[in-house]
Amino acid sequence: QVQLVESGGGWVQAGGSLRLSCVASGRTFSVYALGWFRQAPGKEREFVAAIRRVGGGTDYADSVKGRFTISGVNAGNTVYLQMNSLKPEDTAAYYCAARTSWTTDIMTPGQYNLWGQGTQVTVSS
Repeated sequence: QVQLVESGGGWVQAGGSLRLSCVASGRTFSVYALGWFRQAPGKEREFVAAIRRVGGGTDYADSVKGRFTISGVNAGNTVYLQMNSLKPEDTAAYYCAARTSWTTDIMTPGQYNLWGQGTQVTVSS
C-alpha cells in the first residue's frame, strides 16, 4: 500500500506564493501518477495538476496554467506544487492523490485510488 502525507499549506495574501509537498511512502514503485486536487466549501473536488512518475509528463488545469508548477523528485516519492501569483479563488483544501496503475486520464479524481488527508490553503484579498 502507499501512504500520502501533504504539507505546506497556510495563509497568504493575493499575489503571494506557497509550495505544497506530498511524500509518498510504502509501495511507491507501484505509483503511475501523482496529482493535486482541491476542494472549496460547497464545491466539488477539482483537478489542479498531475505528473506521471515515469517520464515526468504533466497536466494542468487551465485555471492554474502559468502560475502553478508540479514537480517530482526522489524517483517519484515526493511531489511538489509550487503556487505563484495566488488568487483568492485558489482558496481550498488541497489534496495529494496517487494512481497505482496505467491510465490515459490523470485529470479525473475518480482515476485516483489513494488520497492524502489534505492541507488548507487560504488566500486573502
